[in-house]
Amino acid sequence: MCGIAGIIDISRSEKIKESDICGMCDAIIHRGPDDYGTYVDRHTGIGMRRLSIIDVKGGHQPLSNEDDTVWIVFNGEIYNHSELRDLLLSKGHKFTTKTDTETIVHLYEQYGIECVKHLRGMFAFIIWDARNERYFVARDRLGIKPCFWSQNGSKIAIGSEIKALLTLPWIKRSIDWNGFDAFFTYTYIPSPLTIYNDIKKLPPAHYLLVENGKLEIKRYWDLSFADKLELPEAKIEEDFLSLLHESVNIRLMSEVPLGAFLSGGIDSGLIVALMSKDFTGHKTFTVNFEGSKGDFLDERPFALEIAEKYACQHHEVGVLPRIEEAIEAAIFSFDEPFADDGLIPTHHICKACKNDLTVILTGLGGDENFAGYERHLGFWLSRFTDQIPGLIWSNILTPVINLFKEQKNGHYRINHLKRFIAAGNLPPAERYQGYIRTMAPEKRRRLYHNDIAEKVDFEYVEWLGRAHFERLDHGDHFDRALYQDLCMYLPDDILALSDRVGMYHSLELRVPFVDHKLVEFCAKLPSKLKIRNGKKKYLLKKAGKRLLPNSVISHRKQGFCSPMSSWLSGDLLKTVENKLSDDEISKDNIFNKSTVRELISSHYERNQMNDKLIFSLMLFQDWYNK
Repeated sequence: MCGIAGIIDISRSEKIKESDICGMCDAIIHRGPDDYGTYVDRHTGIGMRRLSIIDVKGGHQPLSNEDDTVWIVFNGEIYNHSELRDLLLSKGHKFTTKTDTETIVHLYEQYGIECVKHLRGMFAFIIWDARNERYFVARDRLGIKPCFWSQNGSKIAIGSEIKALLTLPWIKRSIDWNGFDAFFTYTYIPSPLTIYNDIKKLPPAHYLLVENGKLEIKRYWDLSFADKLELPEAKIEEDFLSLLHESVNIRLMSEVPLGAFLSGGIDSGLIVALMSKDFTGHKTFTVNFEGSKGDFLDERPFALEIAEKYACQHHEVGVLPRIEEAIEAAIFSFDEPFADDGLIPTHHICKACKNDLTVILTGLGGDENFAGYERHLGFWLSRFTDQIPGLIWSNILTPVINLFKEQKNGHYRINHLKRFIAAGNLPPAERYQGYIRTMAPEKRRRLYHNDIAEKVDFEYVEWLGRAHFERLDHGDHFDRALYQDLCMYLPDDILALSDRVGMYHSLELRVPFVDHKLVEFCAKLPSKLKIRNGKKKYLLKKAGKRLLPNSVISHRKQGFCSPMSSWLSGDLLKTVENKLSDDEISKDNIFNKSTVRELISSHYERNQMNDKLIFSLMLFQDWYNK
């Protein structure tokens, strides 16, 4: 695992300074504290910071082919590199290391830019092909590894994190107000936007190619929900477990200590169970929230039950309602606002295990593959309510449901019902958009100072969410909703969170459920195998019964989040008042202080669950001040 950086001058008129590459790499030393290297060739340069996991002694980067005409810096892991190595050896290629990095170099020699289609794993890499004067950058299919880029005139810069690009004097820090609005719409900023005008995200499954003085960005892979599997259910269940076991097994390759996060849910439970088929005694970690909270988030008994069943060395990590440390880590890790409150337990669990482990397997991705979120259930149910006339939705159901008070313990049950009713009469793409956003455009406009609101293209920010739903030209509406999550929420929220916070602690987090072959398999499953009779993750739970205690299968899904709603009404009251006081809100003329007051009051009075917006506001204020 590494951090990578690079610069190219398309015009070939300016020599790249090695000191610029060094500065970019120094900014991301946390991604790779074990090793460092650069390569500069006139108008191009690449560099890396390395976290040594495979071929610890021999994996120094940048790395080249036999005649030093192709150079690479690489961030990630290629899980099929052994098979690719054998293939390339049979075609006459010569290897000098045992690394997966060198496999990509020779694969590129053999297949050119089509090499990405042969890779199974998580990756972002830069290849400099001196022979063909080609600068080739690629990101893995599902966006597990990050890649940012910026262009100023003829110069293009690439980096694993925004902070690497911000070391360059020609990249400005001016805010992209659409990125700003996207943050308050989704609590994260979707690709290709960032918070900065000058910096963009390379989307998952895309490559960036600089050749013949031109820059091209192109998609090289997409997910298909067509051609559903028509096999007996028992056969599909068996094939799924076999594929998941293979996905776990290939992610156990490591020359450094390896363990797992164990939340107590079915996803991480299955990962631990399948890890134990290959070796036992591995370390597992779970979290315990302290302070004022809803007990519905406590999954420790279930995690302990799984750990005891598979003889794990199990650890519980206490998380206090003190968010300053986690916010500071988030601001450093993301370099832009990011407010999924899952960053709080993720930060603390990574901090707790970094002295024992370097590689950690997680259960991320199970919900996206098998419809595990409440919004998936709501969208599934909405097909039965489509026949209700619009006037009943707007004149009866919506006003009545909005009278309900939110639950004291911070559970989202009432909030989910309100969202379901509010979006119930909308077309499918807009309905799902209503489920996933934190606030509608007209309310966001009121949140911002007038001068800021005028700079935002609200329709474009809304379209960012609908675009994936509308792009899928096959499958049913339920498939489109899952596709949207796999294209946007998965890479730009939860995978970004696991990468950035993990790397903040110099940890590599691996995600077996996000293996592209497994994701392709799950896309072929009929909807009835994902939700049946109103029960989410039907096939996953059915398969899980073979390996996990029944209590784990049957208990209500909690999710890897914090009890933010109840914390804000209890332990964090003073924090909210300090960070979001009228004076703090007014000083920068970004927000409308009266709207901020309304949001906070509405949350405290339990008229509306606004914890995500309040946490987003607090985090943005800290980020902006820094």
